[in-house]
Amino acid sequence: MTEESTKTGIQAANEAAPETPSATGGRDRYAVIAGNGRFPFLVLEAATDRGIDPLVVAIKEEAFPELGKKAREIEWLSLGEVARLLELLTERGVNKVVLAGQVKHVQLFSSIKPDGVVEQTLNGMERKNTDALIGAFVSMLEARGINVVDSTLFLKPLLAHAGVMTGRPPDEGELADIAYGREIAKRIAGLDIGQTIVVADRACVAIEAMEGTDAAIERAAGLSNGKRLVVVKVSKPQQDMRFDVPVAGVRTIRVMQRANARVLAVDAERTLLFEREQLIGEANQAGITVIGMTD
Repeated sequence: MTEESTKTGIQAANEAAPETPSATGGRDRYAVIAGNGRFPFLVLEAATDRGIDPLVVAIKEEAFPELGKKAREIEWLSLGEVARLLELLTERGVNKVVLAGQVKHVQLFSSIKPDGVVEQTLNGMERKNTDALIGAFVSMLEARGINVVDSTLFLKPLLAHAGVMTGRPPDEGELADIAYGREIAKRIAGLDIGQTIVVADRACVAIEAMEGTDAAIERAAGLSNGKRLVVVKVSKPQQDMRFDVPVAGVRTIRVMQRANARVLAVDAERTLLFEREQLIGEANQAGITVIGMTD
């Protein structure tokens, strides 16, 4: 799918849902906190189509530099500058925030210098998994009266739907791998370790951890000796749609093609498919099945 066709689909959906006034009677003031990938660009485009001009707060270590050309109002902050971020949102009158784009969990082990707020928060945390880290950040925002909204708010047309989305349905063996993979993936996701499992013949070849989906698929390819693979991606048991929503894009399909992964099974209505039409088109050309699953 081209960016223009993505934009058109989102625009059509957003025109049916006008912006709502805030509780104070004025218009809501949005900010997009941008990590890496295409997610922030799509949110920004969709918000603009809806007549919303959000402040973009781009994370220096993660967000793509090109974002500066797309946003009318942008501030670049380091991942460790949470105190400054909170001050900035308050100064600009922001009352709603969209979290868009990945922040790699391995940043925990980077040389980024945390400010006092970050350091105190990390020291007080029993666990430092994704839910705990982002949950603590969301709590800081909410304590200041800032509402963190569903990260798919402007992107509903990009959510995977139930059923086969490509031309080729999964065969009997692939269906068995999907069922097995979903059973294991849900347990792993429930522990907040990762959301993707790569399966071959009802055997778990790779489990996603901090490295991300595409790297997990590549690792599976190196272990499977050319066997056909099935990629299963799930949401968490109690998925908070405000953050860490499962996503897949065209790059994932290309990685799958190189890895001899023949099926991508995702949770319907809980997984964003970026560049959706292009993703489906390339999957069809590669003979890869994309299927949305429900319980």
